[in-house]
Amino acid sequence: MAGHSKWANIQHRKGRQDAKRGKIFTKLIKEITVAAKMGGGDVAMNPRLRLAIEKAKAESMPKDNIENAVKRGSGQLDGVNYEEARYEGYGIGGVAVIVDCLTDNKVRTVADVRHAFVKHGGNMGTDGCVAFQFKHCGHNIREPGVSEDAVMEVALDAGADDIIPNEDGSIEVLTSPDPKAFETVKEALEKAGFKPAVAEITMRAEAETELTGDDAVKMQKILDALDVLDDVQDVYTNAVLPGEG
Repeated sequence: MAGHSKWANIQHRKGRQDAKRGKIFTKLIKEITVAAKMGGGDVAMNPRLRLAIEKAKAESMPKDNIENAVKRGSGQLDGVNYEEARYEGYGIGGVAVIVDCLTDNKVRTVADVRHAFVKHGGNMGTDGCVAFQFKHCGHNIREPGVSEDAVMEVALDAGADDIIPNEDGSIEVLTSPDPKAFETVKEALEKAGFKPAVAEITMRAEAETELTGDDAVKMQKILDALDVLDDVQDVYTNAVLPGEG
């Protein structure tokens, strides 16, 4: 999108997430538990679990915490039964917002999410109302200065779906959202020396909308109110706010 730097956008959002580290362990433990529940506790046979544990190790989560989360998910220890839930809605100016949750009480969670939207000028929508504005995909980003041709050769050989060079020099590699396919491309790029600045399975906005002034301030309040909810794992939006480019 002309007028802002994709790289600055990504870095700003990552920095904002890192500032909320107090909640990161809770999110990661939930993800490990659900991954183990859905695919079993054998890391070799469960790519989603492998990715969740890799994230946990990157955040220096203690080994015991990881092992206990796996055991709870695979039924070896008693634990809370989490369910996945997705809610969609609109922020300031009609920008799109997707909220992914892991919860043990959907009635509580939907009420909390709706309140966060409404309190700050947004509103919840129906299932599917904004999801079409995003692409569910594996998302690998290389910082500016990396050879586009070299990245493209390795990524496509490994099964990537698309390579997107940005005006600021950063390169996005898109893959299937399947954890195994995502992992295959990520490992091939790392083996070739292209370590990602960001690598995640995400909902990538197909087109972005820049907000400024009061609209941007109000939109940030919506995002912050959603982010702090205990049941919220990820918040995706097509809004670009000041400081993101």
